[in-house]
Amino acid sequence: MTCTFSTEQITALSAPLDRAKVRQREQGRSQVSYLEGWQVIAEANRIFGFDGWQRQTVALRCVNQSERTIGRDQKPGWGVTYTARVRITVGEGSAAQLIREGCGAGHGIDTDLGQAHESALKEAETDAMKRALMTFGNPFGLALYDKQQREVTSSAGQSSAPPPASASNGTRSIHRRPTPAAPSASNDPGLEPLDPATIRQLHATIRALPAPVLEGFGKAFRKRFQVPEEATSIADRILQKRHHDWIETYLVQHQQVAA
Repeated sequence: MTCTFSTEQITALSAPLDRAKVRQREQGRSQVSYLEGWQVIAEANRIFGFDGWQRQTVALRCVNQSERTIGRDQKPGWGVTYTARVRITVGEGSAAQLIREGCGAGHGIDTDLGQAHESALKEAETDAMKRALMTFGNPFGLALYDKQQREVTSSAGQSSAPPPASASNGTRSIHRRPTPAAPSASNDPGLEPLDPATIRQLHATIRALPAPVLEGFGKAFRKRFQVPEEATSIADRILQKRHHDWIETYLVQHQQVAA
């Protein structure tokens, strides 16, 4: 019995990448396009099924731990770097499995050594996972490796496509059951963009926070939304309704603690 993807899965894996899912970050003097870790996991669940794939960290190594100064205040802190290798297995049973591996690196910078290790470790595992899944096709970021991004479109059309299902041609499909479509800007309210006035109001509220609270807020926001360590500011990351809702919840919780 031949192991294969269903027709629907092949269609999903071959479809162009929706540009609404692509994020940008500064790297050196250029802008780099990437997919967030949660987005890649959501796509794997959608295409392969929640029980149709596995992730395993097969190697994890701390390659650097050194003291350094952090931020404009030049506070004493730590810089930590990890490398990781992650294995992705799709399908069930040895005869039906497809295995891909990817390597990645992660960097953590924090005044607390433990936090620096945690950030670096998680970033390395996520980076390796994305590189492994990327080999399956455009929905996992393969299209971004083309400098011209010819397979990145303003509307990939994946949200309207039928969910992947089992093949009916007698071959064994890796997918077992239909799964919900991954969130996109068109059906996830949290991805709706904020209007400029709301963004300015949030900036003003954040700037008014006491210094210790502001520092804690910055760390929590970076961790929650996976803001790269090299980004010097989070102000330009506050763009969507999910950011607004998280900030409001964080501030309410802080006020309750302070009270």
